[in-house]
Amino acid sequence: MKDAWDRFNWLWEILFAVAYLATTVLVVLDEADPVRTAVAVGALTALALTYLLWGRGVVRDEGHVRQRWALALVVLVLVAVAMFANTTTSFILFMVCPLLFSTLEFRPAAVLTTFAILLSPASAVLNDGLAGPTLHILLPMTAILIVFGILSGKFILHVIEESRARADLIAQLEASQAEVARLSREAGTAAERERLAREIHDTLAQGFTSIVTLAQAIESEVDTDPVAARRHAELATRTARDNLTEARAMVAALAPADLTSGSLVDAVRRQADRLADEAGLSVRYEVDSALPALPMAGEVVLLRGAQEALNNVRRHAAASAVSVTLSVVDDAVRLSVRDDGAGFDPDRAEGFGLRGMRSRAEQVGGRLSVRSGPSGTELTLEVPA
Repeated sequence: MKDAWDRFNWLWEILFAVAYLATTVLVVLDEADPVRTAVAVGALTALALTYLLWGRGVVRDEGHVRQRWALALVVLVLVAVAMFANTTTSFILFMVCPLLFSTLEFRPAAVLTTFAILLSPASAVLNDGLAGPTLHILLPMTAILIVFGILSGKFILHVIEESRARADLIAQLEASQAEVARLSREAGTAAERERLAREIHDTLAQGFTSIVTLAQAIESEVDTDPVAARRHAELATRTARDNLTEARAMVAALAPADLTSGSLVDAVRRQADRLADEAGLSVRYEVDSALPALPMAGEVVLLRGAQEALNNVRRHAAASAVSVTLSVVDDAVRLSVRDDGAGFDPDRAEGFGLRGMRSRAEQVGGRLSVRSGPSGTELTLEVPA
């Protein structure tokens, strides 16, 4: 309501000023008793000051019910004083009637408005008697004014209620927008946490796992096979360096370090070669010659998928041979990792790796499928080209 009031307040102020000035001028120009004229002008002026100094704040919804009733009664008393002093002051009703409807609910406002309008013929009867020259004009005009005043008040209250409803709706929309913004921030935070969890799992955690495995191998070989121990120490050093590079790239919010220093094909080949060196497996790597260029997000998904799949082979498969293939199928680039290990049940896998790979693929419109059995496991990851 305050918004509507602030927007159209100047119209009401003009009506108020015109009604007050016009009524005062008519009272002063009327050839009536000077004392009555002074009383009428004083009551009108008091009414104007009451509205300006107090009534405006109450009408703006800043007043409680008692203040509204107090304002309405004060206005009614001042109007009665002015009208009984000089009947010409009835023109002030053009300001008083809207003010009463803006202050009170419809029924009490209609009753008080009717009473205020009836003051005009009552004043004529009191001053001039039943045979007064203006009574036959005031009576029909009073009936018309009562109907017009009530209808105008109904319209005013309707506008006020519409403004209140609109203000409530705007407040609800603003609250909804704030809630949507809060939920979006929370969703973004959760997605970023999940992304970082996948990045850490697919890079640093796997690298640390490799380092631990190599350290255990070095511990068992240092006395019996120094050459193998040195080779594993070199692999552990290289893995630690790669992990450090990945950590720096992650902190700097860059793409995977393997992709910044070369192509996807080279990055996946390095992962396959690392598995062959660390686990002593036979790893076959094949790439289609017409592999299309992919967005960075798609390359990241394929690289992380290769890392996770090969790390699972290293840790769980007990395989002797692995094949890694990058190929083009329809409008997608497919990564296929197949091993001849013991296999597992994909539906009962509880690790973060497969869930992370599937989530990554879905984010770029791709898909992940896993087939596993006693003869081995095949993981297929497709990303739209």
